[in-house]
Amino acid sequence: MFNDDLHADAQALLPGRTTEAGATRRTALQAALGLGYAAAAAPIMAQTAIATPADGLTVGEVSFTVNGFKVPAYRAAPAGKTGLPVVLVIQEIFGVHEYIADTCRRFAKAGYLAIAPQLYARQGDPSQYTDIAKLMAEVVSKVPDAQVMADLDGAVQWAAASGGDAARVGITGFCWGGRITWLYAAHGPVKAGVAWYGRLVGQASELTPKHPVEIAPILKAPVLGLYGEKDTGIPLDTVDKMKAALASGSPQARASEFVVYPEAPHAFHADYRPSYRKDAAEDGWKRALAWFKTHGVV
Repeated sequence: MFNDDLHADAQALLPGRTTEAGATRRTALQAALGLGYAAAAAPIMAQTAIATPADGLTVGEVSFTVNGFKVPAYRAAPAGKTGLPVVLVIQEIFGVHEYIADTCRRFAKAGYLAIAPQLYARQGDPSQYTDIAKLMAEVVSKVPDAQVMADLDGAVQWAAASGGDAARVGITGFCWGGRITWLYAAHGPVKAGVAWYGRLVGQASELTPKHPVEIAPILKAPVLGLYGEKDTGIPLDTVDKMKAALASGSPQARASEFVVYPEAPHAFHADYRPSYRKDAAEDGWKRALAWFKTHGVV
């Protein structure tokens, strides 16, 4: 069911306006991202989209099996190296597309084995959708949290067998993936998490029985929350509720922190969207790398 929580997420993602500047690059970027995704996320801001080269890296699609299902994923890592720190990169509602792949390459350039599993693969292909609300109703709303947790466990196992160090794993996610980052920090074998504007509260359902505010006290890894003051889908009072829940929790919960960027909207790190805010995105990226270093991922 397309519930109120997902409706709020969809509203926060509605595109703004853009000009015709960069139209040629935008067309090329749409091809790279997938036409369905591009239409849903349009207007694409090709002039701000970051393109990280793959030189010196091993990149591309891999897969691993979880409960009999082959889960596809994108991975990027320094070529020819082993014993690498691992970072799970969790998609927005639009799935694993070029922006997420580029984020993996950015982490690989920083020395990580980065892997982004396609966490909707059992439910559908987001690149085939041209309408955000339909994508949310037909695919995103049907993805169980338990399935996601198991697939991330599988990604960690794949990484450990493919040049990564299972004792040094971090997780980061954007939008839909920001919420998943909080949940996995209470579930999985990670040392630290960085959640970018992930929803913190919500309605309990069979597929999403708990939300970050409810699992906050039992975090097994500290999480850095990076949020925007002007995020229309995540009111600041929910950040305050999350802070209160963390303050009464485990040592890892109490070690978690928030940074709220003034004037930043939802998806301020998404460099292909009008919501991109360069200063907040770059500061958040630096904080994310420092957070992982401080907490032993690197």
